[in-house]
Amino acid sequence: AYMGEDNSSEFITKYRTCRRQMRECSGEADHHEGMSSDDELTPSEVTEFQKSKDNLLEDSRKVFEDVHADFCDIRKILLKFQEWKEKFPDSYCDAYISFCLPKLLNPLIRVQLINWNPLEQNFTDLEEMPWFRAIEEFSDAKNVSESK
Repeated sequence: AYMGEDNSSEFITKYRTCRRQMRECSGEADHHEGMSSDDELTPSEVTEFQKSKDNLLEDSRKVFEDVHADFCDIRKILLKFQEWKEKFPDSYCDAYISFCLPKLLNPLIRVQLINWNPLEQNFTDLEEMPWFRAIEEFSDAKNVSESK
């Protein structure tokens, strides 16, 4: 039976102390602190974490809700820059756009990475994400137009 939240940390501390004393008596020396399964989160901590994560993800969806789609879609933004570069290459070069793009795209990419966790079993590779592909296509188009 679950003892309740107030007693759980006390129980874990007593449990760890008891196990440590048993290890010391048995001469088991290869224990590494922090590697025990009792270091895992309690069910209430897992629930609280999931609730916080869900709230954060919900808030992250609202960040750009009042922004016109042309200005929060990385592919559309890069398309505008590509058109600028093709139509007015001197102006594009003088504006140092290659230095500005990372700062411009940073908030858009960061919002998309909020839920990304490379430690999860079935995480998406960065190279497979839509924003990465858009930047890759932009870079390839940039290289093609520079080689002309």
